[in-house]
Amino acid sequence: MAKLKLTKGELKRQRDSLRQFQRYLPTLQLKKQQLQIEILHQKAYLEQKELEEQTKRKAMIVWAGLLSEKKDLRYLLKIQKIEVTYKNIAGVSVPEFKQIIFEDVEYDLFLEPLWLDKALEQIKELVSLEKEITIIKEGIGLLEEELRITTQRVNLFEKIKIPEAQEAIRKIKVYLGDQMANAVGRSKIAKKKIEAIVWQEAII
Repeated sequence: MAKLKLTKGELKRQRDSLRQFQRYLPTLQLKKQQLQIEILHQKAYLEQKELEEQTKRKAMIVWAGLLSEKKDLRYLLKIQKIEVTYKNIAGVSVPEFKQIIFEDVEYDLFLEPLWLDKALEQIKELVSLEKEITIIKEGIGLLEEELRITTQRVNLFEKIKIPEAQEAIRKIKVYLGDQMANAVGRSKIAKKKIEAIVWQEAII
């Protein structure tokens, strides 16, 4: 911290800074609270989606034997587009999964087994769910990073900036008060000296 100037100008500056810190702190505290609530909400949602993924993976075991007969299904599962939107949460742009659009790939219904359509539908649902989970985790990461920064700022204001401004104001007020008292004291001494001189001249 720079050396404190014990002046009226510095007193005003410190008071202005203190008012600014005290006005800004509640906004930061509110943001911190909003981020904490949203992170809890997103983590609960992630847990729900991960449970869905586990359930779908177990369901895919039914198709495991049949799918092993197919050497390569990748040509039937081409992703055309991943749709993601963004929502603002306490000033953070958080991604939100919408859907995966797969390319319409034609194949010979007579050459492929009857179960293939159903299997492909299940695989697409699982791929979409995996992508959604990835995006949820990404959003949580962004929110947690913003929470870390916001918490640092709250601590900076609460534990450093506001106490420093209050202490600076106290020191300046004490110093200026002492200066005023000294000035009054000197004024009284000067007045007494003047009165003494006047009295002596009057006697003469």
